[in-house]
Amino acid sequence: PFLHRQEPWKGDENLTSITEFILVGLTNQRKTQVFLFLIILLTYSLTVMGNLVIVALVRADSSLRTPMYFFLSNLAVLEICFVTSSMPQMLAHLLSGNGVISFIRCMLQMYITVCLGSVECFLLGAMAYDRYMAICHPLLYVIAMSRMRQVQLASASWASGFLLTSINVSFILHLPYCGPNRINHFFCDMPIVLKLACTDIRVTERTVIIVAALIVVLPFFIILTSYILILSSVIRMRSAAGRRKAFSTCASHLIVVILFYGILIVVYLTPGSDRAPGHDKELAIFYMVVTPLLNPIIYTLRNKDIHGAVSRVLQRWGFKQKQSALTS
Repeated sequence: PFLHRQEPWKGDENLTSITEFILVGLTNQRKTQVFLFLIILLTYSLTVMGNLVIVALVRADSSLRTPMYFFLSNLAVLEICFVTSSMPQMLAHLLSGNGVISFIRCMLQMYITVCLGSVECFLLGAMAYDRYMAICHPLLYVIAMSRMRQVQLASASWASGFLLTSINVSFILHLPYCGPNRINHFFCDMPIVLKLACTDIRVTERTVIIVAALIVVLPFFIILTSYILILSSVIRMRSAAGRRKAFSTCASHLIVVILFYGILIVVYLTPGSDRAPGHDKELAIFYMVVTPLLNPIIYTLRNKDIHGAVSRVLQRWGFKQKQSALTS
């Protein structure tokens, strides 16, 4: 998706830095903008509420205080932050019909969205390691995945995502931007912003690609290795019930991984010249709007633990309501 500027710009001292970008957005048709505003507002609200429910249930129900749900609550918090980093801005642009965004806000949005996407890579890797320990080493699981180890893995995931992304964004921030300032997208996407620099970007591009590859490949290697070992362990199980239970505990995570990495590969690892100009925006809608909404549904739809926790929390809430009614 990156394009080189073949010739470095001369006379950089005479260039005027731009102070704002113009996001082209999804459409210029006013009726379509209003329709999309309503759809995306509904999706954003459902995404935030769905993920908040997961966080609240994990905190409220003691049976969900396990490593798997600890990481799931981290993922839910991340999804809330991820959609909030881009969707309110998108909604404001759709409502006003004006896609102007300041240089600082654009760079901040780019930094936060890429950071959170990077953290998700590492969190999915930590969740795969957790499933590997639970299925392949059940006797050591309680000790190996102690509360301290959970906090360490989650903290390392968040820190790695933010630290590695900071390297890339610091390189991009040091580039001069003097025009054009139109971004053919609905948010400040790093590859597109990089193309707007008015200097030779080849060194920066190589650095960005190397760091991005580290962010993507390292967790993917952990996920792939974990699931190869899990599959090998499940095949050796004699009990059909045990195999079903093992597969059911991994199914939700595996679906999320396939969605996440599948879109990542299509968007960032396929040549941009092979796609139509608006195709990147369509794919971005899927991974920035649809996927965060699907994740809580995927993790809770057929999850008996979550269903049981919801039932217990509602029963406790109903009991408290009755108690307060009797005492008043």
